[in-house]
Amino acid sequence: IEAGLKCTQGKSIVNSISLKEGEEEFLQKAATVKRYGAAVVIMAFDEQGQADSFERKIGICQRSYDLLVDKAGIDPTDIIFDPNVLTIGTGLSEHNNYGKDFIQTVEWIKKNLPGALVSGGLSNVSFAFRGNKIIREAIHSVFLYYATNVGLDMGIVHAGNLPLLKDIDPLLKQLCDDLIWNRNGTEVTEQMLLYAEKVKGKGVKKANTSDNDWNAKPLSARLSDAIVNGIDKYIVADVEEYRVSTDIEPIEIIEGPLLDAMGIVGDLFGSGKMFLPQVIKSARVMKKAVAHLTPFIEASKVEGSGNKGTVVLATVKGDVHDIGKNIVGVVLGCNNYRVIDLGVMCPMEKILATALKEKADIIGVSGLITPSLREMVNIANEMTKRGLTTPLLIGGATTSRKHTAVKIWPAYDLVIYVPDASRAVNVATSLINKDAKYLQGVRTLYEKVQQDHTKTMQRKEITPLPECREKKFVCTSPTPPPPNQLGVQVFNNYDLREVVDLIDWKPFFDVWQLRGRYPNRSYPKIFDDKTVGFEAKKLFDEAQTMLSDSCDVTTRLCCYWAVPGLLGGRRRGNRARGRQTEHLSHAPSTDKGG
Repeated sequence: IEAGLKCTQGKSIVNSISLKEGEEEFLQKAATVKRYGAAVVIMAFDEQGQADSFERKIGICQRSYDLLVDKAGIDPTDIIFDPNVLTIGTGLSEHNNYGKDFIQTVEWIKKNLPGALVSGGLSNVSFAFRGNKIIREAIHSVFLYYATNVGLDMGIVHAGNLPLLKDIDPLLKQLCDDLIWNRNGTEVTEQMLLYAEKVKGKGVKKANTSDNDWNAKPLSARLSDAIVNGIDKYIVADVEEYRVSTDIEPIEIIEGPLLDAMGIVGDLFGSGKMFLPQVIKSARVMKKAVAHLTPFIEASKVEGSGNKGTVVLATVKGDVHDIGKNIVGVVLGCNNYRVIDLGVMCPMEKILATALKEKADIIGVSGLITPSLREMVNIANEMTKRGLTTPLLIGGATTSRKHTAVKIWPAYDLVIYVPDASRAVNVATSLINKDAKYLQGVRTLYEKVQQDHTKTMQRKEITPLPECREKKFVCTSPTPPPPNQLGVQVFNNYDLREVVDLIDWKPFFDVWQLRGRYPNRSYPKIFDDKTVGFEAKKLFDEAQTMLSDSCDVTTRLCCYWAVPGLLGGRRRGNRARGRQTEHLSHAPSTDKGG
């Protein structure tokens, strides 16, 4: 945090600190923030993890506020709370209140924590419908409408993709309302899934499939369709028919057609053609099928009866994000795995000790933030050091196949990257069965990823440091004259009219995702672009109006301050140092009020 604050001009916002590592470290970071005059985002986490209910959110925010204001002496207007926007419409009932709880927390903060601001990352709320832009953008707009009305000050969202409320299909808007405010429980999720199919052009699925139509399909197709489409009406009868009519063992039914169907679910989810609540429904159908077969497996005393294996799951130390991990636990549990979930902020020693004590067949670690990647490498190194051979699954938003292959695999040979929850069952089954072909395929893939990474790095020609020093700049011209005034100057309430013509408009258009095609990329040629020219000119004119109001002393919206500095410099070896050779000097004030 301090390194970043030293490198930024003006007032910064630190993103973020929280109570997850206790009050002492929280106050130390707060002291650094105050010393540099920055504002700070406070995440609603504490030592127990992420706040996922209204009561937990307001409790942590109140505690954080009291510590920051009373002990750290931070100005309340420099406090920005992020009370955790969490995913709704997942199909899990415990997630149904997440939208309502966030909005009510925003309202509570504005009423009870004077001066504090509130922010939130909107993309989380609609993640269950990943792959369907129409629904996600509608949820964002409706959610933002309610949140801003009760005081949300800022949000992380693609502003250019927010539809106007009046332009959203009334049926979709009503479904968004019901989803956000948890009306009708999981029923509204089902209705939203039907709507999602409709807007994707597939037509709305029939609510009731006739028995005759269903039974007309081949038995293997019925098993697959039941899991892929989340239809549990016929699954027990179809699984029993398959068991009776074939010679294969019940355990092989699970590992054959049922797991094949879950593989299809994984492919569809990975390509954005299936949504999170649908994955949960599929997992529950799978659970129902497994539950029917379990007594037959136990009666036949086939090796592997009972649970299929023990999996220890944890969010690594320093990380409090657990939604993805929880879904993996649900999916594995529905497929007859014994899941031991250690929660969030889990130290490496606890993960490995639990795995040893519970005789885990698989260890799964997840994380969302970048430091979690380093912790995963630490875990892999420690597992190698202890001579362990338990497969290590890697998952989470910041993880990737490339990072796993380049950074983690060299530290521990038996490590598997799992891109999403729907893949967990197939990966776990392959590992439990010690599928040599699968493991060799993973190793071959990782080797290729490593080779591609090495080639990419080799293509980047970096000039060696000694050669750079030989090519250093040598001034051969006469010594340049010194500036008229050295030192730091402060310009108070500067007249904006004197700087408007110096504005570089390209970053402005970039922020609004307005990029013209060559030769109309830069300002003012962007106005001639056939695609974005009209909107760019419209936006530019609106900005000019705002600037005009800002410059007008009677309607001034903001003030312009500047603190430039021209310092003498001296090089000593490879270090350059600036020297303030003059005392602080003030330019004549142009303060005209306002």
